[in-house]
Amino acid sequence: MILHKGEVLFHQGDEGVNLYHIKSGLFKVTRLHENGNMVLFNILYPGEMVPHHSLISPKETHGTAMALVRSEVEAIPAEKWYRELEEDPHKALEIAKLLQEKIRFMQERLDHLTVGTPAERLELLNKWLSQHANGVPLTDYLTQEEIGQLIGIRRETVNRLLREMNK
Repeated sequence: MILHKGEVLFHQGDEGVNLYHIKSGLFKVTRLHENGNMVLFNILYPGEMVPHHSLISPKETHGTAMALVRSEVEAIPAEKWYRELEEDPHKALEIAKLLQEKIRFMQERLDHLTVGTPAERLELLNKWLSQHANGVPLTDYLTQEEIGQLIGIRRETVNRLLREMNK
């Protein structure tokens, strides 16, 4: 299925009727906390099977996934996925490889957060996301607040850095 910018793949709390294979595009995953805070905590990219926490057993979705750019996704019925997992011993290795790739991605993202300056962090984020954004500028699909959440800086600092980049 094709989702366009702003369309939702799944909502926080959904029962998880499907798992999804991201074929192209990008998704942001946000979580609304009880106190009203909305936090961007993940970016989904091509090759991922999501939700990650439901690859082995079902669980309601932890956040809401929204397309940042035009994206293609394959929906896989959860019932079929879990049945295949029980019947095919090779499926467990497939899941382990998917989770390993996500762990490696998270290690890379943590490395990006520990790079010296905020400008360097912004540059690394922009470079990584541009691989999947089909030429769409970073600020066309993420707010300054969201960019700040991803690289551990305040929105005001993001604003300043973006102005300096555009000079």
